[in-house]
Parts: sequence; C-alpha cells; structure tokens
Amino acid sequence: MIEDWLKESKYTVVFTGAGMSTESGLPDFRSSGGLWAGKDPMVIASTYALQNNRDEFTDFYRSRIKELLKHKPHEGHEILARWEKEGFVHGIITQNVDTYHQKAGSQHVAEIHGSLGTVHCSICGTSYPFESYLAPNGTQCTCGGFIRPSIVLFGESLPEEELTKAEEMISKAELCIVLGSSLQVSPANYFPITAKENGAKLAIINMEPTEFDDYADLVINGKKIGSFLKEVDEKLREDQ
Repeated sequence: MIEDWLKESKYTVVFTGAGMSTESGLPDFRSSGGLWAGKDPMVIASTYALQNNRDEFTDFYRSRIKELLKHKPHEGHEILARWEKEGFVHGIITQNVDTYHQKAGSQHVAEIHGSLGTVHCSICGTSYPFESYLAPNGTQCTCGGFIRPSIVLFGESLPEEELTKAEEMISKAELCIVLGSSLQVSPANYFPITAKENGAKLAIINMEPTEFDDYADLVINGKKIGSFLKEVDEKLREDQ
C-alpha cells in the first residue's frame, strides 16, 4: 500500500521522532532508562540551567555528544536518503538533534528542535564543531562567552528558519509519513495533522499507539522503523 502512495505522491514529507534515533543506539527521553530517568529536564536542559546550573548543563550535553560519537545512522536513515535521491521523498522534518539524517545523505532536512551538530557562543553567536565541547575549555568562547549546544532548550522557542522550512514542506505534502514519534510534543506534532488537513495521506509508524492514530490512513505499531523501511524499499525495487 505505502509503496504505491510513494510512487503516486508528487511531494512526500517524512516526520521523524526519537524512535528513529533509538534504533541507532541512542537513548530516548521518557522510557525507564531514558535521558530524563531520575532527572528534572528543567534543571539540566533549560534556559534556567544555561544561566544558573552550568556544571550539570555541561555534563549532560557532553554525555549526549559522546553518545552521538559512539553510534551512527542505521539502515532506515540510509533508505530515506536514497529515496530522496530517487524522488520518492522530498523533505524530512525531524524532532531529533543527532544529525544522522544528514550523515546518511539526506539533503532537505528541517531540524525543528535544533542540532547537536554544532555548538555556539551564547553571547557572540560564534559556532564551533560539536566535538570541541568535549575539550576541557570547550565551553569558553574566545570572546569570553559561554558555549552551548545549538539545540532548543526548555524555555526557548523553536528556530524560525527551521519552522519556516518545515511549514513550506508540509504545505506541499501529498503524503506524510511519521516514523518513530509519539506525537506528544507540541507544536511539532501538528505538522503531520496539518498535512492531513491539507488533503495529504498520513501514515504513522511507531512502536506504541499515538493520540493522532485516528487521523491516519495507515497505522503500524510494534515494528522497527529500519525493518519497515527495508520492506517497503524491497517492494519498490520489485516494481521497477
């Protein structure tokens, strides 16, 4: 079914969440062993933490960067990048900050929660490679300012440029495929619904049901994203 939709659609948008990243080995946020287990995100990952709790803030994001370096994009990321080159996918909107879509080769990606791929000075805005954050003086800018990851913290608005990019993608979508998102985080969760309201077909592939499943034309639970994309890719090859 979905392989036919991919062939028929003139503009397909993929919306990815944490489930896309966990298949690469990265921890999620809300599970029992997730990043927020036993922690208060407002204390370590917020604008408050940036100003008032910099040691824990730095330790938390250094550990996330180390995880990023330990893992890599999985087969699902690579299939999406190939589909983009072949014209089956036209844009990706991601809640993830790991840059794995780009590392796999995807070109048209809207990172609506920012990116761990760079860090920048909170005063002058100078950008640095994310690996530099692991150095002993990795939080000190040449201007004297404090360097932070280029992700959206609790208490911050989503980046306007990335939001505009995502809105443009959704406005053109004839097919929207959600991969690995619980669709619990607002306002990001409204992108797939907006696509549906605009007349697009909507497919939701997630381990657990979501509160928006009733809106979807196709819902698949309990299947790994990489396996799902591989099966669809094989069907696309068969038909060529």
